[in-house]
Amino acid sequence: MYDVAVIGAGPAGASAALFAAKAGKSTVMFDSNQSITRRAWIENHYGVESIEGPDLVDRGKRQAANFGTKLVDEKVTDIRTGDGVFQLVTDGGQYDARRVIFATGLAYDLAERIGLHTKLATEPRIKAVIEVDSQGRTSIDGIWAAGTVAGVSVHTIITAGDGARVAINIISELNGERYVDHDVLKPKE
Repeated sequence: MYDVAVIGAGPAGASAALFAAKAGKSTVMFDSNQSITRRAWIENHYGVESIEGPDLVDRGKRQAANFGTKLVDEKVTDIRTGDGVFQLVTDGGQYDARRVIFATGLAYDLAERIGLHTKLATEPRIKAVIEVDSQGRTSIDGIWAAGTVAGVSVHTIITAGDGARVAINIISELNGERYVDHDVLKPKE
């Protein structure tokens, strides 16, 4: 049983996973290798002069794994609910989680299949997105969405920040109090 399951390993998903895992929440992240960031060249990401999309995705996945996220290179094909637990079905098995984050970029078909409310998108070339509230919650209690699939701009810096924001909100809900992740510089020797 995982505290948080993240569907999608692009900037929003990996950011959400690393924040959740760093906060001590057992976290699993699913990568179907369909991130649009894998086809991008990025020169407008704060703190990075330029980077190829595949490198950014791979770095994000490694960073999430370094904090304890379990990486699963499988596509989530169904989500079943029962007794406050979500069962995520993949090509290779089943995983249980207390909370789920959709960070699936352009893909919203699974969201619609399980009954999440969607709406028309405002970004160019994106048809629909998952409806979320100001915290990132969807129409199904315990399922959240972040990044492009939640109606946020497709820019990697924005989707990564949204993934972190949604993870902080889930961590706060699970902890029962507002969570803040703030590291300080370590003294130089």
